[in-house]
Amino acid sequence: MKCHNCNSPDCYRGGKVCAPGGEELLRSLTPAEEQMLKVASDVEREFYCKLTRVEELIEFSRRMGFKKIGVAFCIGLFEETRVLVEYLEKAGFSIFSAACKVGAVDKSLLKIEKMRPDSLEATCNPVLQAQALNRAGTELNVIVGLCIGHDIIFQNHSKAPTTTLIVKDRVLAHNPAGAIYSNYYKRRLGG
Repeated sequence: MKCHNCNSPDCYRGGKVCAPGGEELLRSLTPAEEQMLKVASDVEREFYCKLTRVEELIEFSRRMGFKKIGVAFCIGLFEETRVLVEYLEKAGFSIFSAACKVGAVDKSLLKIEKMRPDSLEATCNPVLQAQALNRAGTELNVIVGLCIGHDIIFQNHSKAPTTTLIVKDRVLAHNPAGAIYSNYYKRRLGG
């Protein structure tokens, strides 16, 4: 499939079907996934272009009946995480969080090259982040700025469904879409 090359996205209107079996695959959803699909569609329909992503997270979580939300965050976004946790707690959720450096294992023990070779430099520990939130019994986990790769490992080990609120992009103020919209980056990438 190369949907990005399509000049006529008829699928949006229920037209041309490029990948048969869509209805069959929908029937293979678990009951929890069916509920998520319905709730996500309801939130989109009712609040299209009216709610921020944080507000959508709160609305979605309420409608799903989630009470315990986990936040896996990068210590570089410590203040943003505090603000997010405050919003979520005010909305009535119990919040559990795990910072990326939880467990503080020096990179040299894993033979990972350091930025400053002569000092202790803790590696991120997405497995321990997931385990901590698993032990807390979170029903939904939110990623706030985990490094690429670390976010994938976290998701692989999380028992709860996971959504990303903030994607790390140190150059573009955590707005990776900026590279796509920027003429500078388009020229740099040959676009």
